[in-house]
Amino acid sequence: MNSTRVRLLAIAMGIVLLSSAYYRVHSASIMADSAIAFLNSLTPEQRGKAVFDFKDDERMDWHFIPKPRKGLPLKDMTPTQKHLAHALLSAGLSQRGYIKAVTIMSLDDVLRIMEHDDGVRRNPEGYFFSVFGEPSDKGIWGFRVEGHHVSQNFTIVNGKIAGSPSFFGANPAMVPDGPRKGLRALANEEDLGRELIQSLNPDQQKVAIVDKEAYKDIFTMASRKAALTGQPSGIQASKMTAKQRELLQNLLDEYCYNMPDQLAQDREEKVKKAGDNLYFAWAGGIEKTQPHYYRIQAPAFLIEYDDTQNNANHIHSVWRDYDGDFGLDLLKQHYETSHR
Repeated sequence: MNSTRVRLLAIAMGIVLLSSAYYRVHSASIMADSAIAFLNSLTPEQRGKAVFDFKDDERMDWHFIPKPRKGLPLKDMTPTQKHLAHALLSAGLSQRGYIKAVTIMSLDDVLRIMEHDDGVRRNPEGYFFSVFGEPSDKGIWGFRVEGHHVSQNFTIVNGKIAGSPSFFGANPAMVPDGPRKGLRALANEEDLGRELIQSLNPDQQKVAIVDKEAYKDIFTMASRKAALTGQPSGIQASKMTAKQRELLQNLLDEYCYNMPDQLAQDREEKVKKAGDNLYFAWAGGIEKTQPHYYRIQAPAFLIEYDDTQNNANHIHSVWRDYDGDFGLDLLKQHYETSHR
């Protein structure tokens, strides 16, 4: 009996150690290693474009529209440098998040063909990589990957990671024709949200649907600090059935697990801490192809999503942390501890 217990304990300890090892794979050190490898591959001129001081105002000047940007774009990199740039991006995302990012990037080639663009405005290599500060395991630094419909912002403070604002968009949301007809980069963000709103009974929908007309875009847009005026609106999680709570959690999981394990668990902890203090709001139609918008509000974070432009075939979605965007909460803790 004792030997059996010992074996079971050894197995359990092994599982814990393996889990811990896996958790460490998605850590600040992997981001730092990837950033250093990328930067070491650049010429001095390229580094001049890619590297900024951590306190540079550029770090928080983010957006998700096609526009001139600072940083080093993929189109100005060698094949080897592009591989290392993508390694850096993948270090900041989970497998599903990375697949979404590169799929979204590829949609610019679809738009180039649809709009008869010359490749200047619609370019799948028009995505810019920027590093803020000096990458290290324990220091303070950050990086951003940004272009049309992708803006992933990471701040690392003493080994802790902040991964917001985190924006994904898709135009077209579903490719209408051609060899890639039917492709949907953000299918789950749309389908899981619709499944939740359709699961509500008429009385619940009266509370959840805050406007019959879908909003033209997400409210927070590219604001440097996420904020919505007034009290949270929509239906509170406490007013949902067990099955509806499960659907809400499925939708939350989709946003949480765009991130690598460490960041995903941080997000799930915020969801758990919110408990019943979660609000789901919807605007617009609840059937396919109808323009629609939804948001999930909690004390610590906000999710916004809309699909209204281009005949409801153009998605914007974002995760924002009220106090933690750009690592502001981590930086505050660091400076308070340092001063103390």
